[in-house]
Amino acid sequence: MKKKNAVLSMILFLIALVGLGYVALVGIGPTKTGSAGNIKQGLDLAGGVSITYQVVGEEEPSSEDMADTIYKLQKRVEGYSTEAQVYQEGTDRINIEIPGVSDANEILQELGQPGSLYFISETDDEGNMNYSIAGIDENGKYIYVLNKTIDELLADGSIKLDGTMVATADAAQTTDNSALKQTQYVVELTFTDEGTAAFAEATQRAYDRGETIAIYYDGELVSVPTVQTVITGGQAQISGMADVEEARTLASTIRIGGLKLELEEMRSNVVGAQLGSDAIKTSLKAAIIGFVIVCIFMTVIYFLPGFTSALALAMYVILTLLVLNGFNLTLTLPGIAGIILSIGMAVDANVIIFARIREELGTGKTVNSAIKIGFNKATSAIVDGNVTTLIAAVVLVVKGSGTVKGFAQTLMIGIILSMFTAMVVTRVLLNAFYGLGFKSEKWYGIGREKKPINFLSKKAICFAISLILIVGGFVMLGVNKASTGDILNYSMEFRGGTSTTVTFNEDMTIEELDAEVVPLLEAITGDGYVQTQKVSGTTEVIIKTRTLSVDEREEVSNVLADNFGVEEGNIESETISATVSSEMKTDAIIAVVIATIFMLIYIWIRFKDIRFATSAVLALVHDVLVVLAFYAVSKTSVGNTFIACMLTIVGYSINATIVIFDRIRENLKEMPKNTDLAEIVNNSITQTLSRSINTSFTTFIMVAVLFVLGVTSIREFALPLMVGIVCGAYSSVCITGALWYVMKTKIKGKAAK
Repeated sequence: MKKKNAVLSMILFLIALVGLGYVALVGIGPTKTGSAGNIKQGLDLAGGVSITYQVVGEEEPSSEDMADTIYKLQKRVEGYSTEAQVYQEGTDRINIEIPGVSDANEILQELGQPGSLYFISETDDEGNMNYSIAGIDENGKYIYVLNKTIDELLADGSIKLDGTMVATADAAQTTDNSALKQTQYVVELTFTDEGTAAFAEATQRAYDRGETIAIYYDGELVSVPTVQTVITGGQAQISGMADVEEARTLASTIRIGGLKLELEEMRSNVVGAQLGSDAIKTSLKAAIIGFVIVCIFMTVIYFLPGFTSALALAMYVILTLLVLNGFNLTLTLPGIAGIILSIGMAVDANVIIFARIREELGTGKTVNSAIKIGFNKATSAIVDGNVTTLIAAVVLVVKGSGTVKGFAQTLMIGIILSMFTAMVVTRVLLNAFYGLGFKSEKWYGIGREKKPINFLSKKAICFAISLILIVGGFVMLGVNKASTGDILNYSMEFRGGTSTTVTFNEDMTIEELDAEVVPLLEAITGDGYVQTQKVSGTTEVIIKTRTLSVDEREEVSNVLADNFGVEEGNIESETISATVSSEMKTDAIIAVVIATIFMLIYIWIRFKDIRFATSAVLALVHDVLVVLAFYAVSKTSVGNTFIACMLTIVGYSINATIVIFDRIRENLKEMPKNTDLAEIVNNSITQTLSRSINTSFTTFIMVAVLFVLGVTSIREFALPLMVGIVCGAYSSVCITGALWYVMKTKIKGKAAK
């Protein structure tokens, strides 16, 4: 690169870095558009809206109907935020907590009032009219009323479908077939399999008779469309909307009406953050300290390329904040931890590249050639490792729900941006520095040929250690089950708990609650998982804990009365369900299984050897089981962060494995045919050893700083991750290559026989 072009590239990069950094930190205009401060924050960081619905009817709803309704509501509110929580309170109430919003009435209007939804034929089998025109409204539309009660319509078969048979309903706009090509606003419906069959039958009947089908919701007929054709494909369209708002309202009405239970709003509040501002400050401090340590480490180890990676990492962080803002994703405290972790993982691609450059310089290549060849040779490992993790993220977005979906979205952003900054930004900067005159090898470091370490000679010991850890973990799961009834220390997010609403005599800040109230309650519950939320505009505080016994509830009342003068009448306690429902757990498990299968197929295709894919998946399972064993032994609380932790380890594990397998694949092609297979494996692991150590160290540092400075919930996320990072480094170096070698030689031996 000529010096003039190099100077231009550097200037453009610095302008982009400063400009985008200013937007990310300060924002543009009075609304501070693009600012990190405008990123939608979760309940733990900024609070949101809490809505409580009561089941309509005198009979107590079944647990199955409650679970089904909660799951469907969870899927609905994901449109506002993947971090929204839906859980049961008592026996017949459902709570919805949506972060990042402050207007309960707006949410209630958009979400709709959950009620009964029915599709009613115009006439019954005897030809009697089920509904008729009662007048015309101010917009010139007909007003319809029912001629019978709902019970009568159900009895005579005039109700052809109900809301549970509608899978989705969305507002849309189309263009009619007239010469003017006018825009029409419609609602597009998609039915379940049962609904598809029922709607086909209903539209066939209506079409043959030239009739309409009325949509009844929550006490009124909201739409009476004419049936213009028989609809058998499971999709339908309701036309005639005046504008897009009317279409959206009707779509929302139909979606919320597809619940098994009829609900009515009981109360709605704006609630404050679950964590104080100190939690955010300490996490940001941890991010800055960790980032500085990583940058210093990279510069010391890799000289000029390391300094270049520090600049690229700064761009990575800025782009991540801008994309989170642009896609309106919800950021939680675990999300901040995930970004901090991704900074450490983003170093990985740079480490692979720099190690390759040093290797080329060690063979006598010029600096310019070494840079080109280093990037080219590192590309396959970087692409395969990141694409494999990206496959998992895409599957989790499509099949997952709740926090799993939110985590996967953040993961996708991290993967794409880290590849871009490593493959594009770092390359441009390195070439620019070279063009500016940094052409001496001393700026880059020369790789020395390393004496191969005989890792395979220790494979039996390594396999034994792994087996002991995994079996020991299963034993501890059994011990925990026998002693506590649960294999792990599940938090209230997994097994429910008690929600206590307390009206204090004076307003208390979250910091005061954390310092004065929480320690007293932790002494009663015996764990560190006590969650507090302030109700905006009042002195009410919602306190969530594990399930409290009658005696413990009384003890809580006494403590609050003795220390804060709270009267017994100002304390209300209710049992609440898990915020992670069984359906959400099932979604997560199915998503992980599907993702694993797709990863296995991708690795099989790319490496043209099923043994590579099998070894990678086995190593992945190994890392997950070892971390699970740690949860069992340490009795670390298992909550929403548990899912994020395990998914992070899956991505981290597969990435580390791919790097070694890529080197084995390369050496198989380049080394003489008669080279011993064990020698190839040992050489490959040795050649990638510095990458394994350096990447693990930088990632570990980021998480370790977070653990030291973070609040309790962050520490419970960081500690298992630290174990996972160490385990991932161990398995990639000591297990994966050995597994592939054993399978390769065993299958080869059998074929020879």
